[in-house]
Amino acid sequence: MSDRSLTPDLLLAAYAAGVFPMAETRDDPEIFWVDPQERGVIPLNGFHISRSLARRMRGGAYHATLDHGFENVIDGCADRDETWINDTIRGLMTQLHALGAAHAFAIWRDDALVGGMYGLALGGAFFGESMFSRETDGSKMALTWAVDHLRRCGFTLFDTQFLTPHLASLGAIEIPRAMYRAQLARALDQRADIHRFSLESDPQAVVQRITQTS
Repeated sequence: MSDRSLTPDLLLAAYAAGVFPMAETRDDPEIFWVDPQERGVIPLNGFHISRSLARRMRGGAYHATLDHGFENVIDGCADRDETWINDTIRGLMTQLHALGAAHAFAIWRDDALVGGMYGLALGGAFFGESMFSRETDGSKMALTWAVDHLRRCGFTLFDTQFLTPHLASLGAIEIPRAMYRAQLARALDQRADIHRFSLESDPQAVVQRITQTS
C-alpha cells in the first residue's frame, strides 16, 4: 500500500481490527499489513522487574516524560541498521500524535534522551510500536514507567505485536489470534484516558507498585 492511500483514520481502524503496518526497510515507501497468528502482549498485572533494573531506577539519576519529544523518540526507535519505520509510518504516527492518539514515554538523564518507546492508545488498549535504548536499561525503564502509568489510567491490554526474548524477560507472553481479538474487543469497549493522571515522577513509587502486583 502506498502512502497516498493510507490515512490516520485508516490506520486507527486497522489497529482496532487487530492488524498493524510495517515496511520492509527504511527506504521502502510501501507498507504491508501484519496479523500474527501468535500475538505478543504484556499482562499489565504480570510485568517483571529485575533487581538490577529496580536498583537503577531507584538510583534517582533518571526521570520519565509522557509525550515530550515524541519525534525524538520515534527517531530513536528508527536509529538502527535495519528498521521497519519508514517515512510513511513516521509521518502518520506524528499526525496521530498531534491528534492525541499516539504517545511516547521517554527516559532522560539530565537533558539527554537515553531510552523510550511509542505507541497508540485506543479505548483501554495500548499498542506498543517500538522502543530503544542509548544507555543500559533505557527501554526497560520506559516500559516500566509505561506499564505503571497505563494500569493507573485504566488500560487493560498492552499489545507488543511480537514476543522477543527482551520482552519475555519482562513478563510478556504470546496468545493465539482468537484470544487476542477477544481481549482487544473488550479493551476497545472500555474508556481509559492516558492523561487521567500525571506520569509518576518518583521512580521509587513506580518500582514499589510494580513489585507489589507482579
